[in-house]
Amino acid sequence: MRDTRESRLLLVLLIAVAFALITVDIRGGEDSPVDGARQGAATVFGPIESGVSAAVDPVGNAVSAIRDSGERHDRLAALEQENAALKARLGSDDRSRSRLKQLDTMLKIAGRGQYGIKGAQVIAVGAAQGFSWTITIDVGARDGIKRDMTVLNGEGLVGRVTTVGPDTATVLLASDPDFTVGTRMESGDELGFASGQGDRPLRVELLNGKAEVKKGDRLVTFGSQADRPFVPGVPVGVVSRVDPSGGDLTRTLYVTPYVGFTQLDIVGVVVEAPKKDPRDTVLPPKPKPTPRPTVTVTVTPSAEAPVDGQNQQEQ
Repeated sequence: MRDTRESRLLLVLLIAVAFALITVDIRGGEDSPVDGARQGAATVFGPIESGVSAAVDPVGNAVSAIRDSGERHDRLAALEQENAALKARLGSDDRSRSRLKQLDTMLKIAGRGQYGIKGAQVIAVGAAQGFSWTITIDVGARDGIKRDMTVLNGEGLVGRVTTVGPDTATVLLASDPDFTVGTRMESGDELGFASGQGDRPLRVELLNGKAEVKKGDRLVTFGSQADRPFVPGVPVGVVSRVDPSGGDLTRTLYVTPYVGFTQLDIVGVVVEAPKKDPRDTVLPPKPKPTPRPTVTVTVTPSAEAPVDGQNQQEQ
């Protein structure tokens, strides 16, 4: 349509009529005279709206699906977190059972040796105060811990207390090269001194260079004056190698310690020494020797071969 004076007048007239119809429709309410026209328009344009709605619904459904997918993802993430927490609790339960087992074994050793012990947990491992092989435990002066007290666990000698704080203490492990403890051979009075060698077996120098020692013999702590730093009778280890005696004043042994120094968790500090030396009563029972199978060979006699003379006669 061309933009003329007549077209502009027609546009203004149509706008005026539209406003008039809207005003009449609003004032008439349900009895509006244009209600029939509106229903007719709904009849004509309704199918078109339905088609457009049908075309748009998949898009809406897709958006809803994405939203629900996000919610499902959140629920899955929450379930994964719950599973992780459950696994952590189960792991914690396993650890608790392991600790209870360690504590029970340690209490049995303390009972056999009549040691008064204060249980502790290892909270740190590493170099402390210049020592290479040390642990930090969660008991200190407030718990009655003092310097130069013996430390053990359910397997045997762990070390001795070197530094004490209000709530923690540092323990020098028996595997440290600066560590030395007096030892006594099982079922005898052969004395010596064991020194740490890091992750290698303990080195023991027996005072008697002619002592009869063999692989598998066991050692315990000899004890110190006034039971500090070592109480007597704590299992140390098993002889794994004996150097040949060369007529020296001492004899060198290599001893595998009972304690696994890289796997320490629950330990006990001996705060009260036994009234008498427990000697060998704290040592674990000796392993029973495994019987060797006996192989019996039965020889079945075979028929004798004929001699040459007989063969010639038969021919």
